[in-house]
Amino acid sequence: MAQISIIVAITRNNAIGRSGDLLFHISEDLKQFKAVTMGHPIIMGRKTFESFPNGALPGRRNIVITRQGDYNAENIEIVNSLQAAVDAVKDTDEAFVIGGGEIYRQALPLCSRLYLTEIDTEITDADTFFPEINCNEWEITEQSDIKQDPRSGVQFRFTCLSRK
Repeated sequence: MAQISIIVAITRNNAIGRSGDLLFHISEDLKQFKAVTMGHPIIMGRKTFESFPNGALPGRRNIVITRQGDYNAENIEIVNSLQAAVDAVKDTDEAFVIGGGEIYRQALPLCSRLYLTEIDTEITDADTFFPEINCNEWEITEQSDIKQDPRSGVQFRFTCLSRK
């Protein structure tokens, strides 16, 4: 059975997106995302997939959840539920849920690890949020020093949580 992990960049108020896009394009976060997910299956909703400017992410098995029966795109696998996606990756060591908000909400109870990019700001006009993380269920296993994005000026850090 695959370990199901979530990878997400969140603000202090759990904001993760606005108008179908990331809140911040932090170069170091994007590099971290690539390094952590490379070679592993990634599970996402259709809108998250459609937000990628160049289609499927290379070097990873792209699994897209959609209820649109006729949906099709190059280099992806299509499933109609999170459970079908989890079933599809059962023979791998670790699979990553990469968004969006509703998929994260469904996946949080199933996952055993959270890879967070914690962005030290609040975004009041975000329209997509990560569910509340119950701190009693998780323990920090890794945490980077606080860093600053040179382009946006926001401070952030990488934190890995494992379910207790």
